[in-house]
Amino acid sequence: MGKTTHIAVVPSPGFSHLIPLLEFSKRLVQLHPDFHATFIIPSLESPPSASIAYLENLPSNIESIFLPPITKQDLPNDANTAIQIQLTVTKSLPSLHHELKSLNSKSHLAALVVDPFASEVLSFAKELNTLSFIYFPSGALALSFCLHLPTLHEEISGEFRDVLEPIQLPGCVPLYGSDLPDPVQDRSNDSYKMFLQRTKTLLSVDGLLVNSFTEMEERAIKAMAQKESGHPPVYPIGPITQTGSNSEETGSECLKWLDNQPPSSVLYVSFGSGGTLSQDQIDELAHGLELSGQKFLWVLRAPSNVANAAYLGSASENPLDFLPKGFLERTKEQGFVIPSWAPQISILSHGSVGGFLSHCGWNSTLESIQKGVPLIAWPLFAEQKVNAVLLTDGLKVALRPKVAENGIVEGEEIAKLVRSLMEGEEGKEIRKRMMDLRDAFTNALNEDGSSTITLSQVALKWRNNLNGI
Repeated sequence: MGKTTHIAVVPSPGFSHLIPLLEFSKRLVQLHPDFHATFIIPSLESPPSASIAYLENLPSNIESIFLPPITKQDLPNDANTAIQIQLTVTKSLPSLHHELKSLNSKSHLAALVVDPFASEVLSFAKELNTLSFIYFPSGALALSFCLHLPTLHEEISGEFRDVLEPIQLPGCVPLYGSDLPDPVQDRSNDSYKMFLQRTKTLLSVDGLLVNSFTEMEERAIKAMAQKESGHPPVYPIGPITQTGSNSEETGSECLKWLDNQPPSSVLYVSFGSGGTLSQDQIDELAHGLELSGQKFLWVLRAPSNVANAAYLGSASENPLDFLPKGFLERTKEQGFVIPSWAPQISILSHGSVGGFLSHCGWNSTLESIQKGVPLIAWPLFAEQKVNAVLLTDGLKVALRPKVAENGIVEGEEIAKLVRSLMEGEEGKEIRKRMMDLRDAFTNALNEDGSSTITLSQVALKWRNNLNGI
């Protein structure tokens, strides 16, 4: 084997930010064994046990370094999750710099690959004489919006949510202001200022790796590739999904339950690793699932009025205590409720599962496409509404519930959508489109697939930098 090409990878805090970068690195070293990746990981408080366990089962040419953790006492009391993540990276910069210099002195780094929340780290790239790349963990539609935000910021004077006309991005399905990512909904807050700064960084790097594939977002990807766009090169190297599975002991009971259900009969309900619902919304969701008459497997968290309350930590209460009185008894033949966590990949792979009510996080979205499971799109925070627009209006593989004026999705609306997806004509059409998308997903990752070829182009660029070409 020839010379090793060494890259440094910096994720941001949070399990769902670490996993996509780890999975990307696993694919890179599998296809290009001459590469070695070192992860330098900032964390808020002590690293989550799930992250540590995941890092223990990696190929030998991927290693990890945990930086000294930042404590919550070091952060403002009222900081929301996005600001906590951003400030954790900022406060970790001195130790990050030290580790990068140490790595570079031992083996020159060909590239520095970071999560968007860790884009401040790229200020060290010039000093290290290395290429700067951002791994964008969502799709091309979300990336296109981020690339255009600095321009939109100048062109639109008021709040984005008040803009009545749809925002037209080149090659993309139109976006309404109310569906834009949470941080841009209030231009006066710190979250918006940080988000805007991160989008400006996207424009100054050597390349952008996007976790999508040409066959799924062809027009958006082609538009970003146009020279007149002024953007850095965009490399669609996805779909990157979790290939390994965590211990399934916690979820074995629900998998046994699925074994006893008819094919494609069960709606899987989950809001990802960080999503939470209010008590009122839990009540309405329970009512809607029961009213639908359809089988369901529901991963339930304790309620919170903050939609991403579980992202950097979980509540200690038993989620089952917050279900409507008598719900479990009334639905014991119809459904299965599991508290807090379930083996999602195993569930989506199961023949009994015929639909997924999802928060539209990008990891869950790709996992659903990978298994050909049609969706009910129920976005909660971050860029999830953008993803929901792509799934419903662009790809037409999802249904989206109407939200009442009080911000709640009511039980009758939930029941109607569940029945439509699981047994209606519209659901059959959606399922057919999703199966076609599943085939495209598989083809993109084949030996001669579009994303495999693109990743080889990236690897060549990094090798050439190492060799001074």
